[in-house]
Amino acid sequence: MSEDDPLMSDDLRTRLHAMETRLRRMREQRSNHNENAKRAADSRDSVQNQGKELRERISEKLEEQKEVRARAKTHQAKRDEIQKQIGGLISQKRGRRDEGTKSVVIQLSETIGEIDRIENQIMTDGNLSLKKENRLLKKLKTLISKRDELMPEVQELQVIEIDLGDMEGSIQLLRSEADAEHKAMLDANKEADEIWEEVKPMLEERDFLRAEGDRLHAAFISSRESADKVHSDMKELLDQVNEIRDELKAQREERERIIREHNESVREATKTPDEDEELAESLTEQLLESGSITLGGTRADASERESNPRRKKSRRLGTTRGKRD
Repeated sequence: MSEDDPLMSDDLRTRLHAMETRLRRMREQRSNHNENAKRAADSRDSVQNQGKELRERISEKLEEQKEVRARAKTHQAKRDEIQKQIGGLISQKRGRRDEGTKSVVIQLSETIGEIDRIENQIMTDGNLSLKKENRLLKKLKTLISKRDELMPEVQELQVIEIDLGDMEGSIQLLRSEADAEHKAMLDANKEADEIWEEVKPMLEERDFLRAEGDRLHAAFISSRESADKVHSDMKELLDQVNEIRDELKAQREERERIIREHNESVREATKTPDEDEELAESLTEQLLESGSITLGGTRADASERESNPRRKKSRRLGTTRGKRD
């Protein structure tokens, strides 16, 4: 399409120029929106990667804190168990028996002592009746089951063994051990608190990065939507541009057809007989009909023949045969 074609419709040409200018401007707008979307997406991805790395560090710290808290709880459980042992020993020392407050260590010690006593009685007492022996065996079986239940708990707590024969010494030893476990518990809780203090600003940064990522993602979506809107408008405008271009093309082709047919008619009108066999034959027929030309001679010869249709033959001279008389 040529905008300099002098036969182009001025109105269509003006409209087309304005639309093409608008299309160029819209392409720039779409490009700007796409660039903004790309920048927002790149920034969002960077922020999200930072957030991912930070969340991994936070997870590691929280796992570390969890382990320290669990260690503190273990020390606390040991301390509480030792304190129960102390309370049980003090009660025994004062002559009181309170099964509900006995520590597992004391219960285990007493159970083992009772098992040893029964086993020794069965092995050494020859005066036991069968009925009494069966009763002792039944009790022994119950005590052994109780011992087996208490052993894992005592081993888990790793509490110190006590000497029931030296209650005062055992009480002092247990108190020292309880103090050590209490201090270990406090130290572990302090360590866990320090880890939490490290985690708190990391959590704040995590929340900031999350909010920033959301903001950048929203900016990306907005720019993409704007680019899509401009692209949609461009498609509608381009359809109109193509319609005008098609119309101008049709007008140009129509002009070219008219010019081509005019030139063809001019060439046909200016042809000479030697250039056009059909024209030559037509002219020949016209001349023959008018008598301007004859085939095989000239017009004068024909006139002469028409005026003397038959020429008299000359009399032959010579002797003749006479009649006989």
